[in-house]
Formats: sequence, C-alpha cells, structure tokens
Amino acid sequence: MVFSSFTFLFYFLPAFLLVYFLAPAFMKNAVIFAASLIFYYYGVREHPFYLVLMFLSIGVNYAAACRMMRCRGKRGKTVCLAVGMTWNIGCLFVFKYLDFLSRNVNLLFERTGLSARLPYADLVLPIGISFYTFQISSYLIDVYRKKVPAERSFLTLGTYLCMFPQLIAGPIVTYSQVRSQMKERVHSFRNVEEGLREFTIGLSLKVLIANRVGNLWTQVGSIGYESISCPLAWLSIAAYTFQIYFDFYGYSLMAKGLGQMMGFEFPDNFQNPYLSRTMTEFWRRWHMTLGGWFREYVYIPLGGNRRFLYRNLFVVWMLTGLWHGANWNFVLWGLSLFVLLALERLGLKAVLEKFPVFGHLYMFLVIPLSWLLFAVTDLSQFVIYLGRLFPFAAATGEAVFRGDFVKYGSAYFWPMAAALLCCTGLPRKLYEAKKYSYAATFGLVLLFWSCVYCMYLGLDDPFLYYQF
Repeated sequence: MVFSSFTFLFYFLPAFLLVYFLAPAFMKNAVIFAASLIFYYYGVREHPFYLVLMFLSIGVNYAAACRMMRCRGKRGKTVCLAVGMTWNIGCLFVFKYLDFLSRNVNLLFERTGLSARLPYADLVLPIGISFYTFQISSYLIDVYRKKVPAERSFLTLGTYLCMFPQLIAGPIVTYSQVRSQMKERVHSFRNVEEGLREFTIGLSLKVLIANRVGNLWTQVGSIGYESISCPLAWLSIAAYTFQIYFDFYGYSLMAKGLGQMMGFEFPDNFQNPYLSRTMTEFWRRWHMTLGGWFREYVYIPLGGNRRFLYRNLFVVWMLTGLWHGANWNFVLWGLSLFVLLALERLGLKAVLEKFPVFGHLYMFLVIPLSWLLFAVTDLSQFVIYLGRLFPFAAATGEAVFRGDFVKYGSAYFWPMAAALLCCTGLPRKLYEAKKYSYAATFGLVLLFWSCVYCMYLGLDDPFLYYQF
C-alpha cells in the first residue's frame, strides 16, 4: 500500500484516523501498532513470513535491551548488544546481500577454474528492511550507551519500530527523538490541519512532479541508451535527478504530515539539497536522517575528524553505497562520493565556497553524473550512457532519431520547469508567507484533487526508495 493510492487515501487513512481519535489516550499506541501491522501486511501479503520477521526483530531487540539493563558488568551488556546486532545485521545480510556475495564468489570460482558453486537463496527483499533495521539498531546501541533506558513496554517499542508513516521508506527516526512523544503527545485540530497540509504538498511533489518527469527516464530506458542523442541523454538524466529528489522528498513530507496528525514531530529529511555548492554541503542537506545515522553510529565511533579521517570517510561511504543496494554500481557510487568528498576536504571545498558561481556549476554537473551511477545498475549500460553524454570522448554512433530532444523536450517542458522551480525553494517560501490565506488553502485543495485525477488515470508509480 502506497500513500499515493486510492486504497490508502480513501479507505485506510480515514478509517485509521477515525479509530485513532475516538480511542482513549492509553489505547492510541495500540491503534497505531495494529494499523501499522495491517499496513505492512498489505504490502507483504504474498510473503506473510515477513510480518513474523518484524515481530521477531521487535522481540529480539526488546529482550536484548531489557537484559542489558539488568546486567551489572560491561561484559554482559556487550554480549546483549552483540546478540541483538547479530540478529539485526544478520537478517539484513541474508535477505539483501547473501546472493550478491554468492554471485561474486561463484564468479571468482569460475575465473580460477574451480567447479565449486555456492547456491542462491533467491529471497525477495522485505519491504523497508533497511530502514527498520537501522532504527531498531540505533535503539539498541543507545540503550548500551545509556542514552535511553530500555523500553519496558513491548507495545511501545513495537509502535516505534512499526509506525506506518515512516516504516518502509523513512525518515530514520531514533528512539531518543520520539521517546517522550511515545508516552505523551498533543492531539489537536491544528496538528491535524498542519499534517494534512504537509501531506498534500508531499503528495503533489510525488504525483505531479516525480511521476511525470520519471516517465521521461523510463521512456529513454525503453528506447535504449545507444539510440538517444546527446541532448536527450542530458535531459533524461536531469529528469531522473528531479524524480529521485521529489519522489523521496515527497514521501518524507507525507510521512511528516501523517506523524503530525498523530501528534509526533518527525525530523526533516531534506533541505533544498540542489542549491548546494559542494558535495559536502549536498550530503548535509540530502536524506539528513540517514547521514545523521551514519555519523552517529559509524563515523564518530571510528574516530570522526580526530583520527584516520579518510579511512573513516571511506568506510562510511562504502557502507552508504551498499546500504542502497547489493550491486557493484552502488559500491562504485559510494566510492565516487568518497573521492569527491576527500578532494573537497583537501582544498576543493574552500575554492568552491569562495567562488559560489563555480560551486553551483560544479554541482550542476556532478549531481546528475552521480545519480547516473546510482540509477544504471548494469555497468556496461552505464558506459554506453556516458558515451552519449560525452560523445566527443567516446566512439558512439548517431542517434536513431536526431530530433528526439525536441520531441521529448516539448512533451516534458512544463513538468521539468516545475521541478526546476521547486528545487529553488521559492514556492515553499511563498507558501509559508501566505500559508493560512484562502488562496493557499484553495491551492492545496486544487493540488490534492489534481493528484487524485492523475491517480485515476493511472499516472502513478511506487516510491523509488521502497527497493532499498
């Protein structure tokens, strides 16, 4: 079940809100927990064991944290942490990385002439496992660090982990951020109104912008990269650049809006990242909760900026790449980002910040190229696409249809223009200035029903980050 669907908008959400607000205060977490399990089961109903897997994750971490609090010595606490983290990372490894490892070991065997082969598990990746694994792991580590006490209520911990607004695609919320809200939070019509506004904005970014410009990237993939012109190659990678931003930003706003309706304050996940002048700044503005997780639980424990800086950066970005997907393109994507960030640390960042125009031009080139390595999982196809982007540097043939840029450029002009404008943050600033005016309210109503109309026409796609 996706937020941008009739099932969610007109059946699940109204029913949930009705039951939630009618329930007494002591029952509200139970309503969230039950609704979240229904929401998740709807997505994994063809693989019902994945719902059991989530229950097991809650149970293992609940038991490990409670046992940790009863241990007097550090050794016992460390054992509890190790047991819980082995379960968390082990589940993620088995479902997400086991076949990737088998493929590469088998390839190594083949090239060295060995006849041995590792079997493939062929497991379907559970929806949202990367997100909820990081969330529950942060809880267990924080209990070990004595940052938060172990949660005594299984229901409360389950509600935290399974909360449907951010269960399957983030933002990644640590338990310390919402612990007090799990116990007591404010419910009001103002919160519901604010939440509905945020949700509508996020829905509009997803349906009216991300889905529309994403169609261009899909069409180019259907045509074949070897058959497109250089201008169309740049236009389509720009479309993917807009798609991945507004798809994920839109989802994050919808999650934040749903949280507000229930009285929660989820952290912001994006801060106009495409206005950045350096890649360092970009990754402080993009998917901020993921960046914060890696900084808090990997980068700083390794030594942060104090010692082995470049080793720490390398480890973080290799893990970031692998977290996004079990394929070599994601490994190379993480490596390329490490190289860029290391170069900026060595002096490039100071130059780009001193001359902002060059900084923006630099990012105008680097951001789409980095997303290309992210988007094209077949490295041979990646090389072909690079040849189309830079035909003067590669031996490429003529495009099948030399007027393709004009055709697709005119067809997608308005969605691309809207995406470019929204990247500047100006529409959001204008909205905030006139937020409670009749014009702004009417505009949101119009956007909502425009989204419904597009969904009715079938112009909708799953969220990109569901696959991670």
